[in-house]
Amino acid sequence: MTSNSGRRLGGEGASGGSSHAAAFAGFAEALDLFHVGDVARMRALPELGRSALREARRDGVRGMTSDMELRSVAAEAAGMARLTDRRLQGEIDHAMTVIDDYPAVFEAWVQRRIERGHVDVVVRVGARVPAEVRDSFAEAAIAVCERDVPSRVRGALDALAARLHTQNFTERHKAAAAERCVRVFHGTDGMSNLVANLPTVIAAGMLDRLTQMGQSVKDARAESDAADTRTMDQLRADILGDLVLGGAPVVDPTYGIDRAGGLGAIRARVQVAVTAETLMGRDENPAEAVGAALIDADTARELAGQVSEWDRLFIDPVTRTPVEIDTYRPAASMKKLLMARDQHCRFPGCRRAAIRCELDHTIDYALGGHTHIFNLAHLCQRHHSMKQFTKWEVRQIGDGVLEWTSPLGRVYREDVPIPAVCFTINTTDPPPRAAPGGPPPDEPPPF
Repeated sequence: MTSNSGRRLGGEGASGGSSHAAAFAGFAEALDLFHVGDVARMRALPELGRSALREARRDGVRGMTSDMELRSVAAEAAGMARLTDRRLQGEIDHAMTVIDDYPAVFEAWVQRRIERGHVDVVVRVGARVPAEVRDSFAEAAIAVCERDVPSRVRGALDALAARLHTQNFTERHKAAAAERCVRVFHGTDGMSNLVANLPTVIAAGMLDRLTQMGQSVKDARAESDAADTRTMDQLRADILGDLVLGGAPVVDPTYGIDRAGGLGAIRARVQVAVTAETLMGRDENPAEAVGAALIDADTARELAGQVSEWDRLFIDPVTRTPVEIDTYRPAASMKKLLMARDQHCRFPGCRRAAIRCELDHTIDYALGGHTHIFNLAHLCQRHHSMKQFTKWEVRQIGDGVLEWTSPLGRVYREDVPIPAVCFTINTTDPPPRAAPGGPPPDEPPPF
């Protein structure tokens, strides 16, 4: 998401006489002040750490003395900031990592090319990247972060880290899967958190099945006199407890006197994107559980062997976005193509998965808008309603790119999300000529 109308909202781009203009101008000024202060804090924190290390090493003493001096400095600074010393020491460690290990990322934040949230995500993901490729990761990560808000870049950064890692994803997944576990963390008010560390495809499938079962409960109760007032989160939690402790939901409202309950027949759905090269075992690059995270190649191939039909996507090697899908059902292919293209709600900053969104005509059908991929985009219910009932406006400027205009005239560009899995161009040999509408010769198409 990018804005091309500047950061000051009270001048250019603000509609004249708007009752909100002054409020937004004040908010923009507050953002500027906060940014300056946040950068100054980030620069000051490492100096505290370095000061502690210099003092500890003044007489050539290291080890425990260095740690104690750092604790002492953190405690003193925590008193000034009215924070706990543990939190302040953690902030010092984090700031030293940013300044020392990711100087390019820090400078991009100082220049406001990216936000503080981007910096934190890059550092978290970069912890898994070997030191010898850290600089390459940082430069590529900045380009990713410039395209979108912090909450939507984690998947792309994970894929970037996986590509640059010196050990292939399958090997790392096997080691990580060996650490799978279930733990309970007891909380307050008689509540506890049950946390399962599982392979991504298992976790995504569990959540999907719980969601389907919860929706079935709500639908069945809506048809009766006893409407179910539980939220979807509450339903998922209740059904999970029933399944683990009793093997089936305690009460199945889809059960009738002439038929068995339908909840037990619901199976999980996991959408996987994988290249043909990986599917055929020619490489070990990770696949993607769409809407979740990366999965290892072995799991993707195992899942592929259990289904009878795959949708073949042709990926533009330059923009890395789907451009065509080969199927005999035009209406269905359009929906699938748009779901693959959009991935999530296309309002700036929203990450609600496309499977939970609605397809919206950018130009209303009633006003002559066509049912075409360049006039359709996924919007969640919240932002679909906002487009209909407020002064927010949107237009498509080509190649799936959306341009949103706020009530004050501020413009936001919403680029097409980049898939984590796709073919890339061979930069050493000239690309073979492809037949119109088909894959390149002697090369299997991506799935």
